[in-house]
Amino acid sequence: MAQIPAVVTRSDRLGFVGLGNLGKPMSQALARDGWHLSVYDRDPARAADLDARTVGGPAELADCTVIALAVPDDDAVTQIVDELLSRLTPGSVVLVHSTILPGTARRLAGLLEDRGLGFLDVPVSGGAERALAGSLTVMAGGRAELLERVRPVLDSVADDVIHAGPAGAGAAVKLANQLMMFSALAGVQEALDLAGAYDIPEQVVLDAVATSTGESWITRNWGFFDDVAAAYDQAGTPVRDRPWSKDLWDVVAAARERSVPLPVAGLLAQHLADRVEDRARKGAGS
Repeated sequence: MAQIPAVVTRSDRLGFVGLGNLGKPMSQALARDGWHLSVYDRDPARAADLDARTVGGPAELADCTVIALAVPDDDAVTQIVDELLSRLTPGSVVLVHSTILPGTARRLAGLLEDRGLGFLDVPVSGGAERALAGSLTVMAGGRAELLERVRPVLDSVADDVIHAGPAGAGAAVKLANQLMMFSALAGVQEALDLAGAYDIPEQVVLDAVATSTGESWITRNWGFFDDVAAAYDQAGTPVRDRPWSKDLWDVVAAARERSVPLPVAGLLAQHLADRVEDRARKGAGS
């Protein structure tokens, strides 16, 4: 790949594809921070209240220096990159905020670098509220010099930007995070089932563990996934595309690629989505 151009500034145009649960608040944070933003989503109504130029498709973002993707999965990311590949100006950078497989990230990085383009897998964590506040955590995979070039963009959406390693490393760290989080979620669900069998209310257990060894992000934010499921329902997102389903299957696939046995991940991939969806339908505290 050619020498890395200068650090991007707010005089550069920024493209953003995908205005879903995380993509829209991230776009709002970028627009609020002064970026010249062009956005695309399959549902144009999602862009109606954004301070941004709305385009009719990813190809219309070819004039952007940086294009960020927050779309559902590997197939959607690959399709958009294929559409942009021959249209982008050398030196442009594609940022993938989506949770994808490390192998997909490495393959796309190679394709783009062969065309004089940049690629970073930069998945995020923190939820919609932190996305809107611009305080997400970013796990970055790709060339260190390229990360520094686009750091001003990432600093607008994140408080913490961690360079995990070469292309694919950000994706691998994100999958590791998802496995830790969903393992904890499954444990809390079963723990509350146990306490409930003895007629102990959920809140009593949560209050007790708040200063005990069972405390975790999950217990501190109990009900978070009920709200996320409701947002996905409103957006019409299929269950198979929601993180507690799609990301866990990605964890299993990534582990299989490297012959790593992950029995807990395999079990969670089989049953956790049903548990999350069932609880969300019934409502918190039931």
